[in-house]
Amino acid sequence: MDIKRAGSQPSGKGPSDWFTGTVRIDPLFPVHEPARAAGNTVTFEPGARTAWHTHPLGQVLIVTAGMGRVQREGGPVEEIRPGDVVWFEPGEKHWHGASPSTAMTHIAIQEALNGKAVEWLEKVSDQDYGA
Repeated sequence: MDIKRAGSQPSGKGPSDWFTGTVRIDPLFPVHEPARAAGNTVTFEPGARTAWHTHPLGQVLIVTAGMGRVQREGGPVEEIRPGDVVWFEPGEKHWHGASPSTAMTHIAIQEALNGKAVEWLEKVSDQDYGA
């Protein structure tokens, strides 16, 4: 058994290579082999968002606060709110973040395949974000 006490793991800043705007990442649980899942709480300030990316085994987002946006490649920008659960298929190109005027927090859970849980791609343009 391993208990991660609230506040025992330091918050981190979302790297500018992968995020636009101010993003805070709070680790929840790392991968514990042989399991493959890891989870983080991610908080996006208004207008902040991820770059386009994919996950080899998919990703689950559980919105816990605020209002956000998500988009899969070729699909419309969708609003997300607390209680919403978003599933991205394995390999599905997507992004997620806050709305332009409201911060958003979600729990992100994804699995690693051969030690890799995400493939980061190009940044989301202001035009795509505002679509």
